[in-house]
Amino acid sequence: MIPVKTALGQQVLKDRSVELTLRQRAALIVIDGKRSIADVLQQAGVQPEDVSRLLELQLIEGMPAPGSVPQVPGPAVTPQQRYAAAYPIAARLTAGLGLRGARLNIAVEGATCYDELVAIAGKIREAVGTEKFAPLAAALQLR
Repeated sequence: MIPVKTALGQQVLKDRSVELTLRQRAALIVIDGKRSIADVLQQAGVQPEDVSRLLELQLIEGMPAPGSVPQVPGPAVTPQQRYAAAYPIAARLTAGLGLRGARLNIAVEGATCYDELVAIAGKIREAVGTEKFAPLAAALQLR
């Protein structure tokens, strides 16, 4: 959790309208909405009880840490969109094989939909190797 000052907390720093201990005031000063509670405890030299008291007084509130925010799935990608993204990658990979990949290149050029491109993806992986195949696998969303 990342603590952030409330409007009341900012006002209390200015006018000292709420009686705080030196440690609580130090913690309130250090809290900036960027540091985690662990960082605040370390930098201000305060105890967890001091931060808890600030929460009770509603001088600070907790925001979830950036990494703990649940990821909302994006819009679903249609097979046609995957095909449109993957086709140029597949064509570039097979064209780079030269005469060795002529038949595979023709197969890629003949693929007219996502399923047909997925059907020849294994052959492309064998021909170019797993490392070079990775962008195509990502575009096709293969696991």
